[in-house]
Amino acid sequence: MPNRLSEDLPHMPNLPPIIFMGTPHFALPSLEGLISAQAPVALVVTQPDRPSGRGKKVTPSPVKLFALEKGIPLFQPNRLRGEGVVEHLKSFQAQCAVVVAYGQILPRKVLDCFPMGVINVHASLLPAYRGAAPIQHALLAGEPMTGVSIMLLDEGMDTGPVLAKEELPIGPRDNAGSLHEKLSILGAELLISTLEKWVAGRMEPWVQDDALATHAPPITKEQLRIPWWESAERIVNRIRAFDPFPGAHALLDQKRVKFFDAALLKWIGEGSPGELVGPSEEGLVILGGDGRALAVGMLQLEGQRRLKAEEFLRGRSMLSGSRFE
Repeated sequence: MPNRLSEDLPHMPNLPPIIFMGTPHFALPSLEGLISAQAPVALVVTQPDRPSGRGKKVTPSPVKLFALEKGIPLFQPNRLRGEGVVEHLKSFQAQCAVVVAYGQILPRKVLDCFPMGVINVHASLLPAYRGAAPIQHALLAGEPMTGVSIMLLDEGMDTGPVLAKEELPIGPRDNAGSLHEKLSILGAELLISTLEKWVAGRMEPWVQDDALATHAPPITKEQLRIPWWESAERIVNRIRAFDPFPGAHALLDQKRVKFFDAALLKWIGEGSPGELVGPSEEGLVILGGDGRALAVGMLQLEGQRRLKAEEFLRGRSMLSGSRFE
């Protein structure tokens, strides 16, 4: 597996034992970074294997696969409140835990297992976008900036004191996929540098200002449907927020179409919201609710594979004036 992290990360073989808790791809760079830094990861805790993909095949998490590759002990409890969980965690005598997108809120009895606390990597500039989907909500809101925060977990939803933050500009063609990759690496690098200072007693956490908090709850199915009466800019933001997965969608002739690789165009047209204008170099041109145009570079009709706009249009009787609903 190629190393995606900076080669200038410190080495920390003299840290006390650490337990790492994480599950999806977002957590991988942080675990990779800890191993590259020679941090003593005594145990990896990850979610149980779940059904995944179209065939619903039971699949291990990316973090589990990496831990198996590196020979790190694994623990996959169904619930952290389950019988024997605390006793098992304590048996590793870890002074600190690192949590990155684990998938469960840690109860007080688990937090209390670690004398030096539980450090969390969160993909927003706290107290902005507390919750499960900070990347998607930042894109939906059209934010020009995001980032990562390293915080100490408490029993709240991303409410604990912050140890460090680092900003990341959101580019006009960034989507959830590209930000996921950038923030996972940025978070891993900030975690390593912060962990070294925290353990050495060279960092002082600061309390979040709850009055400035915004929230990023899990995405609902309703949010995936494109409301064409919104401005073209907001529609582009919605498409970017769910690109590459699960995909924002609309209906065409009663069939669902997903949209990817969206861009805002400069010109304004005359027509109805959702009206198909025609092909362009940027993709399929559609009108937003404010008359401004957007281009969609890739589309996917339900039951079919994702296609570039010109391939999607090839052989289809989609004349100017057709509308997405």
